[in-house]
Amino acid sequence: MDIAALIAWIVTALGGFVLLARWIARGGLRPAQQASPTRLPAPVVFGHFLLAAAGLVVWIVYLAADKDALAWTSFGVLVAVALLGFTLFGRWLPVYQGTAGETAPPERHLPVPVVAAHGVLGAATLVLVLLSALGVGGS
Repeated sequence: MDIAALIAWIVTALGGFVLLARWIARGGLRPAQQASPTRLPAPVVFGHFLLAAAGLVVWIVYLAADKDALAWTSFGVLVAVALLGFTLFGRWLPVYQGTAGETAPPERHLPVPVVAAHGVLGAATLVLVLLSALGVGGS
């Protein structure tokens, strides 16, 4: 279960990197005074990214040290990551459902399959980490 959680977390992170790079490349960091400002606040985007990366590091340390407190710490961080992710998804959804165009916000150009896979794998990672922290499927 521990390794499955690690793999799910890494694949989820790869999808997150794609989304972050695409958002930045399409102008996600440009000043709000521009014609089509982003609806995704940069502190939330980067908070989601940094917390997810920190939680992954803690999970890797847990795998090496096998300390239950680290598994629960990873789970707690992952809950915060999920809450930020739901916030971002909630702000992205109306933009995605709007009309496309040159003045569309940067997040309008995020690939829907990657967004969906990132969310589903993120949820799976959360469940796998919880199950591992509870000792389900342990060796």
